[in-house]
Amino acid sequence: MLTEPANAYARRLNTWDAAMIVIGGVIGAGIFITPATVAQNTSSGTQVLILWAIGGLLTLAGVLCYAELGARRPQAGGIYVYLREAFGLLPAFLFGWTMALINYPGSVAAVVTKFAVYFCRALGLDRLYEMPVAVGAIVFIVGINLFGIRAGAWMQNIFTVLKVMAIALLVVAGMVLAHGQLGLVLVPDTTQPVSSWAFAGALLPVLFAYGGFHYLNDLAGEVRNPQRTLPRALGMGMMGVVVCYLLVNFAYLAGLGHAGLAVSPAPAADLMQKLFGAHGATVIEIGIACSTFGYCSIAIAGGARVLQTMGADGVFFRATGHVDPRTRAPQIALVVLGLWAIVLTVSGSFNQLLNYTTVGEWLGHVFGIGTLFWYRKHFIDQPAPYRVPFYPLLPLIFVITVFGVIVASAIHAPGDAGMSLLIIALGVPVYYGWQWWSHKRP
Repeated sequence: MLTEPANAYARRLNTWDAAMIVIGGVIGAGIFITPATVAQNTSSGTQVLILWAIGGLLTLAGVLCYAELGARRPQAGGIYVYLREAFGLLPAFLFGWTMALINYPGSVAAVVTKFAVYFCRALGLDRLYEMPVAVGAIVFIVGINLFGIRAGAWMQNIFTVLKVMAIALLVVAGMVLAHGQLGLVLVPDTTQPVSSWAFAGALLPVLFAYGGFHYLNDLAGEVRNPQRTLPRALGMGMMGVVVCYLLVNFAYLAGLGHAGLAVSPAPAADLMQKLFGAHGATVIEIGIACSTFGYCSIAIAGGARVLQTMGADGVFFRATGHVDPRTRAPQIALVVLGLWAIVLTVSGSFNQLLNYTTVGEWLGHVFGIGTLFWYRKHFIDQPAPYRVPFYPLLPLIFVITVFGVIVASAIHAPGDAGMSLLIIALGVPVYYGWQWWSHKRP
C-alpha cells in the first residue's frame, strides 16, 4: 500500500461524499433566483427550458473533461494544477489570483449574505441580525473544516440532502398548481420579444447557476481511489443537478407562467406562497438557507485547497501552504480565506466583484479544459484510467461554446467583461512583484 507523508492530504472521501460535493457545489442560491433573469431574456417557456437544457449539456461536457483531468492529476488545487503543469506558473497564478483571492471569497460573501437574509426571515428575526448571522456562518464553517475533510463532509452531506428535499418540494408545488394544464408552460409570450443577443447572453446566468462543479477537483487530493471515484462522482452528481434544474424550471413555469416568472424577484418563495400561503414561503426560505449554507461550506473548503497549493508553490504566503499533520487540513489557508470572505461580507463590496470575475471564471474553465489537449499530446503513452468520450469533440464543443457565450456577454455588458480582463491583467505585475520580493527574502 502507498503511504503518505505527514504533511499530505488524507484520502477520506468516498463516492457518496464526492457526489454530494458536486451537487452541493453547483446548487446554491442560483436556481432559486436566476430563472427570473433567464425568463426576462426569453419569450416563451420553451426557450427557458432550452437554455437550461443547453447549459446542462454543455456543463456535462465540461464535467466529463474534468473527470479525465482529475483522474490524471488527482491532487489538491484542481484547475490551478492543470494550468501550472501545461502552461506554466504565471497562467496558473492568474487563475488563482482571480479565483482563490476574488471569486471564491466573493462568492462566499454573496451567498452567505443570502443565507443570512433567508435564515433571519424564516425565524422572524430583525434585519439587524443579518450581518452577525452571515459572519457567524463563515466562522462556523471554517471552524468545522479545521478538524479535517471528514468533519466538513458530514456537514456537507446533511445540507445537500436538505437542499434536494427543498427542490423536490418546489417541483411538487409546481405540478399541483398546474391543474392539468402543463401544455401552457410552452406557450409563447408575445408581449416580450427579445433579441438574439439577449437570448445568447441569457446563457451566461444559466452557466453561472451550473458553475461550481470544479470544487471536487480542488479536493481531489482527498478522494479515495480517485481514478475511479472522480469520474463516477462528477458524472452522477452533475446528471442529478441537470435533472433537478430542468424539473424546477418546469415547476416555475407551471405554477407562475412565463410572464409571472419574468417579473418574480423570488420565484421559489412566490411559488410556495401561491400554494401554501405564508407558511409555504417560510418552508422554502429554510430550504434556501440550507442550500446557500452548504454551498459556502464547499466554496471555503475548495478555495482553501487552491490557496494552500499556491502557498506551497511560493506564489502566495508560504504559511498558507502548510497542511496540519494531525487533521490533514490546510488550516492557515482556511483561516485566511474565511477572514477575507468576512471582510468582503462586512464591506458589501462582493456583488460588483462577482460581476467582474464571472467572465474570468469561465475563461479559467476554457483554459482549464484546454489543458486536456496538452495532456493527450504529451502523455500519449501514459495509461489513463478514464478518457473523455468522443474526444476531441466534447472538449472542443465546450471550449468554443463557452468562449462564444463570453463574447456575447461582453457585447451585452462590456463594462463587466472589461473589468474582468483588467483584474486578470493586474495579476501579471503582482506575480512578478511577488517573485522579486520572494527572492529578496533570506
